[in-house]
Amino acid sequence: MYLAHRFYFFLIAIILTLLVGFAVPPLFFIGRILVLLMLIAVLVDIAMLWSRRGIHAYRTLSPRFSNGDDNPVSIRLESNYPFAVRVEVIDEVPFVFQRRDVLFKAAIRKQSDVTITYHLRPTERGVYGFGHVRVFVNTVLGLVQRRFTCCAPQDVKVYPSYMMLRQYELLAMSNNLTEMGIKRIRRIGHNTDFEQIKDYVVGDDYRTINWRATARRHQLMVNVYQEERAQQVYQVVDKGRMMQQTFNGMTLLDYAINASLVLSYVAINKQDKAGLITFSDKFETFIHASRQSGHMQTLQEALYAEHTEFAETDYSALLTGLSRHVSHRSLLVLYTSFTSMAALRRQLSYLRQLAMRHRLLVVFFEDEELRTFANTPARKTEDTYQRVIAEKFAYEQHLIVQTLRQYGIQALLTTPNNLSVDVINKYLEMKSR
Repeated sequence: MYLAHRFYFFLIAIILTLLVGFAVPPLFFIGRILVLLMLIAVLVDIAMLWSRRGIHAYRTLSPRFSNGDDNPVSIRLESNYPFAVRVEVIDEVPFVFQRRDVLFKAAIRKQSDVTITYHLRPTERGVYGFGHVRVFVNTVLGLVQRRFTCCAPQDVKVYPSYMMLRQYELLAMSNNLTEMGIKRIRRIGHNTDFEQIKDYVVGDDYRTINWRATARRHQLMVNVYQEERAQQVYQVVDKGRMMQQTFNGMTLLDYAINASLVLSYVAINKQDKAGLITFSDKFETFIHASRQSGHMQTLQEALYAEHTEFAETDYSALLTGLSRHVSHRSLLVLYTSFTSMAALRRQLSYLRQLAMRHRLLVVFFEDEELRTFANTPARKTEDTYQRVIAEKFAYEQHLIVQTLRQYGIQALLTTPNNLSVDVINKYLEMKSR
């Protein structure tokens, strides 16, 4: 049992009345009556709250959370009391969220129910533990509260962002991202793989008319092309120390893992084969490219267990591992972080060797805060120096892109927020070529 705030307010008012009653005798008599009435009210309040097990709570959430996304959590409260009650609900969320605002107030009518929904956004993969749901109930009198402890503790696994897969589900069929309202991309034309000949209909490209078939059938016939299929697309994720940098609470590694999962999904829906490679100071995870049923689950389980290694990235280990495991020419989407030309020069020879054997796309991150700072007007001399340094770093990142392209290596400089969209756009563009 807990005494409510209203109890103390009334108690203070009665004490003041009794104190004034020493100077004004009638008030002392009124104070004694108020003490008796308050005692009766407290006993009635206790009898009403403890007359039955009046509140039941049920927590509903997904058995796994999506990293970096808002995951809904619902708490349904059922009241068996024959009168209306007010409740305060505290959900013991995992400590990793460091939230102290998961307290909700609601009113429940007699023998009715109410549902409370809120969202949690995890920024790290792993196992998160929920505790109990504490419900504090008081009646219309509001003098005392009864606490109910509901819902057994439960664990939830936080996986790479599988919610993105639903957002991009139509992407594999539409070949563009205009539905997402993020950016426009050129629609992909057909490739050179011939599929069939069909009757011409309005809207078909006149350049695909098959004149020989037209002459034989005495009506317009067009060639139908399909995109190349069964290409191997490997997501190559750098787990070195530079990928430990955070943006909006998530590390660059987590952004890369989310984008890898989404691009693998799109590639499989494009009839390509998706694989996974991770490395840091050594060649680590390798999952052979495939598009078989259940392969996405395999990739998701593998990505769930990946963590940043605080080691210097070794591209020679990546080159050796790829030579040993991948014999066919494939598309390699390399997620890494280059902050300067010096960092690129140390690894450029290995990247050139990879580009000779495979089609290589290097994806690295633009520091959005640095770009914003560089565009901020300087107010004093020190700000001018800092702005010049920021502009130098921003210029070097664009210089890295140009240098890679000079050696025939595709490069993509993007912000963490736009990573998934830009990578998919680049994949569709490269696939169309």
